Amino acid sequence: MKTPAELTETFRVNGLKVTPQRQLLFGLMYGNTVHPTAEALFAEASARMPGISLRTVYQTLADLASMGELRLIDVGAGATRFDPNTDDHHHVVCSSCGEVRDVYVAESDRLKIDGLKGFLVDQTSILFNGTCVSCASNTVSRASARG
Repeated sequence: MKTPAELTETFRVNGLKVTPQRQLLFGLMYGNTVHPTAEALFAEASARMPGISLRTVYQTLADLASMGELRLIDVGAGATRFDPNTDDHHHVVCSSCGEVRDVYVAESDRLKIDGLKGFLVDQTSILFNGTCVSCASNTVSRASARG
């Protein structure tokens, strides 16, 4: 994802309004590694700029996605997540706390896949599910305390 200053210029070049609310959102998404939902981003933005609307958050995210500045990802937890990392990567999600992280799969373009006959694949997404270290250690700690 481009820097907030670069996004400001990109929006202007594309004839889109650049407001303080949008600039705040550019800053919140730049370098963001938590893959926030629109609602989580709205909560963070509201704490910094009371009065920002959820509609502004959704519209700004949609504009960024249409420009290729972020990716919409579905990790199966209900809400769409937003990822400013547009590099070729995949995701791992904790089945306990819902944390999402980027993972890189070497030579994923060389995978041999059966069953795609009749499909034109636009995009490949690999999703790993498991338990993060923090949740795993909490489970072990609780089990130890009981035993």
